[in-house]
Amino acid sequence: MIYKLLDRFSSFPCVDAIAIAGSRASGSADEKSDYDVYIYTTEILPEEERSALYSEFCSYNETGNKYFEYEDNIILNNGIPADIIFRRLDDLCALLERIVMQHKARNGYTTCFWHNLVTSQIYFDRSGNLKAAKKRFDIPYPEELRENIIKQNSALLSGKIPSYDRQIMKAISRGDTVSINHRTAEFLESYFDIIFALNRKTHPGEKKLIGICKKECALLPADFEENLNSLLSHLFSDSEKVKQDLEIIVREMNKILSENGFDTESVE
Repeated sequence: MIYKLLDRFSSFPCVDAIAIAGSRASGSADEKSDYDVYIYTTEILPEEERSALYSEFCSYNETGNKYFEYEDNIILNNGIPADIIFRRLDDLCALLERIVMQHKARNGYTTCFWHNLVTSQIYFDRSGNLKAAKKRFDIPYPEELRENIIKQNSALLSGKIPSYDRQIMKAISRGDTVSINHRTAEFLESYFDIIFALNRKTHPGEKKLIGICKKECALLPADFEENLNSLLSHLFSDSEKVKQDLEIIVREMNKILSENGFDTESVE
């Protein structure tokens, strides 16, 4: 059913390419997996035309959501959800130029868009531009990018006044549960960004990260899963143990970074 829908999309002249990404493209989908579809356009197809199209294939649709990217969120007649994301390929390539070629690190999730492009499966490519973009960015992991991600995100874990470990403990001292949750999430964003960079792996996104790391990353801090589970189990119940958990996680991260040639003095 999804492919019949995509065939209809490909008939519109403004649609230059279509790709499927996420677990449906990688072969790791389960019964809860949706379709992540990326439609690269020269101009946006009007919402009323898209709605008419969805009425043939979907039991429910929301068009023009802008909470993340510009997308339509649908449920196919067979009950499977799909996110139809609309992009301009030039905009994506400009972003990846800054990250992959100019080696600009971000606070967590640095290489997610790179991962999304190079692992996506092309379904339709009118001009060949999507294939060319995939080829352009299908390169070995740049060492300067690797170093920049690790340097920036290690400092955010610990060792600086605004580091997340300090912010978590400050939030705990205030009893600010929302801030505890928020700062811990940011701590983990930087933590996993470091791990994927250390292993020269593009970041796959926010789901199933522990399992992916255990399967695909040879370099992991000691007691990787156990330490994360300990932190999360104590987060709202035992502030002293949270402090210990954070110290252990940072110490083991610094240890493996040091073993692999990274200076961790500034983030201890």
